[in-house]
Amino acid sequence: MVQSQVKKGKSLISVFVIMFLAALPMKADCEQLLLATTTSTDNTGLLDYLAPIFTKATGIELKWVATGTGKALKLGENCDCDVLMVHAPAAEKQYVEAGFGVNRRQIMFNDFVIIGPDEDPAGIKNQEVCSALQEITEKKSVFASRGDESGTNKKEIALWKQCVSQVPQQQEWYMQTGQGMLATINIAAERSGYTMTDRGTFIKFEANSKGYPPLKIMVEGDASMLNQYSVIEVNQARCPNVQTALARRFGDWLVSKEGQKAIENFRLLDKQLFIPNASAE
Repeated sequence: MVQSQVKKGKSLISVFVIMFLAALPMKADCEQLLLATTTSTDNTGLLDYLAPIFTKATGIELKWVATGTGKALKLGENCDCDVLMVHAPAAEKQYVEAGFGVNRRQIMFNDFVIIGPDEDPAGIKNQEVCSALQEITEKKSVFASRGDESGTNKKEIALWKQCVSQVPQQQEWYMQTGQGMLATINIAAERSGYTMTDRGTFIKFEANSKGYPPLKIMVEGDASMLNQYSVIEVNQARCPNVQTALARRFGDWLVSKEGQKAIENFRLLDKQLFIPNASAE
């Protein structure tokens, strides 16, 4: 039964990718590269901004599937994409060590923040992250979790375990949305609750709210909240049809001066969403 469910899951993912590719407009004069990426690079508009710059520099057309990092890694494992842009370092290293990916390189970072309503029912404003999660638990304040094995969800789970000893999955006040970051933020806002998000997606939420978001940053600046993004090529030794040369050119461009400058220049509300750090390795 378990094997059957696993095969069914892989089949559904493959069908999704095939349908996605079939819907793409084809250009005879342009090579195409398929990226599997986390929702934050898509929701913020970063990829819409970077893609035409990359195409102009290389002649390669970038197409992408945006999902949680866990599912993006699975797409790479199943040979359903050429390259990954993700943000869960521990899971990424396991993925590479297992032989699914090669040439993992860090490209940029931002940070995670805990956001909540102005009234701050748990009283966590400006607290350290562990104190904040402990107060949310004690006050039983609504907390919306993505619950989707994304990079953000993986970080959130690690923080619950570190700060409160366990994830409060059985508690009524702890909501697992199973949705992307913007949708989860909106659910938290509807319930006057808290959630954890990457700063870039929160800035996008601010922009959508015309500068007056119903949720505000409550906790930020903790060293444990660093949010590192990396690019990983799918391993051709496991996936013979992967476009290794194109994937390598994409990674090379992201870590180049041009690619790093493009990441640095991407802004919303005059705020920088991602900080390039390829040279920090």
